[in-house]
Amino acid sequence: MDFGRWAERLMAMDDRAWARHANPWSVYTRIPILPCLVLAIFSRVWLGWWALVPVAALVAWVFLNPRAFPPPNATDSWASRGTFGERLWLNRANVAIPTHHRIAAALLTAVQAVGLIPLVYGLIVLDPWAAVAGTAITLMAKMWFVDRMVWLYDEAGDGAFTNRS
Repeated sequence: MDFGRWAERLMAMDDRAWARHANPWSVYTRIPILPCLVLAIFSRVWLGWWALVPVAALVAWVFLNPRAFPPPNATDSWASRGTFGERLWLNRANVAIPTHHRIAAALLTAVQAVGLIPLVYGLIVLDPWAAVAGTAITLMAKMWFVDRMVWLYDEAGDGAFTNRS
């Protein structure tokens, strides 16, 4: 299963949503979602069931965020190019992606998955050090992945890819 495609369908990302998500405000306001979600889940210790309120708000923000900002006036920013690269990556069944990007994306996705292990463990047993370490690993790998998508998009802009369809 392609997790990226699954998430794209779950979030109902159409061309209009992707265009709006290319706004740097959309990209940069998504970065703190994971740390905030970890804190919200951890808050069950002092908020009890009320911790579901910030968790629900963050889940709603994940869905609303790509639609909350207008399409950018310019698309030459790191954030916009990362979004366009991610769209290319998600379309890799139809667009030839160079091996160096495929390998890097697979490794960075694996690092994100490895980071989820201490993160989830920390949330289950209430170990803040494990949760913070897992969050840091996952978030750093995600940011590196986005940076790799910028590189992918920049190469595609130079005509480096051929369409398979």
